[in-house]
Amino acid sequence: MTPDVTVTVIVHDDAARLPRAVASVRRQTHADIEIVISDDHSTDETPRIARELAAADARIRHLRLPENSGGCGAPRNRALEISRAPYLMFLDSDDELPERAVEVLLAAHRERDIDFAMGAVQRVRVDDGRRSTWMPHLVAERRTLDGIGADPRLFFEHLATSKMYARAFLDRHRLRFPEGIHYEDQLFSAQAYCLAKAFTIVPEPVYRWYVAPYAAGDAASISNQRHKPANVRDRVHVQRLIDDFLARSGHESLREHKDYKFLKHDFRMYAGDLPHRDEEWLASFADIVNPYLATLAPGAYARLPRAERVVLQLVRDRRLAEARLAARGLGHGVAPRTVTTDADGRTYWGDRVPDTPGARRELDVTDLELDTRPFPGALFRHEITELTRGPGASADLTVRTYDPALRLPVGPQRATLLLAPGRHRLTVPFRLCPVRPGVFEGRVHLDLTAARLPLEGFDGVRHPLLRLTHQGLSNTGLLLAPLGFPPFTTRVDRRLGVAPHQVTVEPEGHGPGRLQVRWRPVGVTARVVRPVVRRLAARPGVRGAVRLAASALR
Repeated sequence: MTPDVTVTVIVHDDAARLPRAVASVRRQTHADIEIVISDDHSTDETPRIARELAAADARIRHLRLPENSGGCGAPRNRALEISRAPYLMFLDSDDELPERAVEVLLAAHRERDIDFAMGAVQRVRVDDGRRSTWMPHLVAERRTLDGIGADPRLFFEHLATSKMYARAFLDRHRLRFPEGIHYEDQLFSAQAYCLAKAFTIVPEPVYRWYVAPYAAGDAASISNQRHKPANVRDRVHVQRLIDDFLARSGHESLREHKDYKFLKHDFRMYAGDLPHRDEEWLASFADIVNPYLATLAPGAYARLPRAERVVLQLVRDRRLAEARLAARGLGHGVAPRTVTTDADGRTYWGDRVPDTPGARRELDVTDLELDTRPFPGALFRHEITELTRGPGASADLTVRTYDPALRLPVGPQRATLLLAPGRHRLTVPFRLCPVRPGVFEGRVHLDLTAARLPLEGFDGVRHPLLRLTHQGLSNTGLLLAPLGFPPFTTRVDRRLGVAPHQVTVEPEGHGPGRLQVRWRPVGVTARVVRPVVRRLAARPGVRGAVRLAASALR
């Protein structure tokens, strides 16, 4: 008997997580399915696990590739060749399907004659368990579109795994995954979007994507291996393949939308990493991306926020050290160290007026209103230039503040270091003294034993902030750390030793590179106090009593 849906689970050397993925398919509320485990020639216990899973459920078939293909395309294509159902889905071995995924997507196909159906993707961070919806604005409501031209923003939702495809649609267009390259989903999805006569979007979750953002080395997912030049080359190569397809298939009108997606999503991911890359990597990165950046539609650049356009132009001009500086402010409202004004009153990022009209257009930061925006929203740049460990759990910081628009008056400035590991904020006042126009410097002693923690302890990370006060108004900004200072870890014992913690001071290893403080309860706090208090606090009737007891014990 022909099953309704084939779900392909691709796997390579992932014996530990494969059973979880397959179990999520076996639990589907629509049970008339075929499960194909497509093993890309694993060298661990995956083949044995796959055989055992197949023996336990007649719906499961095990396919093993004769050699490793190095990507997701080949195992998906081989499974597609032997699949028997008229509708197809794809699942990676480190992810899961929500229980109603097959039911929901199949119902969309049976309601209308469509080429594929797609739904919401739940992202689950494996480090802290936080959940979010991938591209929520694109899947917020149920709708059927007659092609991607009706909503080109869908280029951003390029996952092949969030969709159920009609087999007839894939065969009619000979649509298969590219093999031997990474980011194959992006090309496959772009082709599917453009070739489909109609597809339906449903708001229900149909895929559970487990994300390990800080996994190390080869254990990281493909998208988290951005430190490898080959990763950059693969991503750019796929973009060129998409561009060729758009031109050949008569969809050139979508090119600007697709280019904007590349700049806003793909390039932006690498841009956030630039502060943490060395000179050799930066040079290699520029060599790979610059020829492609030159081919993109000018309108795609114009749609970006100014801070992202600045980083892009600095990379294109090979002002790579400055690109690294500019990238530390992406998404966080950090000012440049310096700006330059031309004879017409236009303000530019950096210490000189750019040489070319294109560079002047992209590096023009006049629209940031550095000199006129209200003080609480003014842009400054706070950098730790020196950090030395003090006695116990303390550190001495030398902080330099850049005020490129000269918003602060001449003379010493009142500043406060803010840190809040619990409901009570630690405040450490200090002074910033002028070094030269637009630059101030000061020293502050941060004693972590002074931080008041919750009764149940605090397990997490906090980033100190710096607050400036001027004429009764305050401005709060993040504090950038030296990226190379050696982390240090110490133990902090609270009063009477009731709540000991291990505390680590380190540079943030991603993003802008803020100063980072990490707390972890140890001893009786971790073993007894924290579990008990958290269980009690989960009961609405006793939350007030827990808070009262906590305040009494401080």
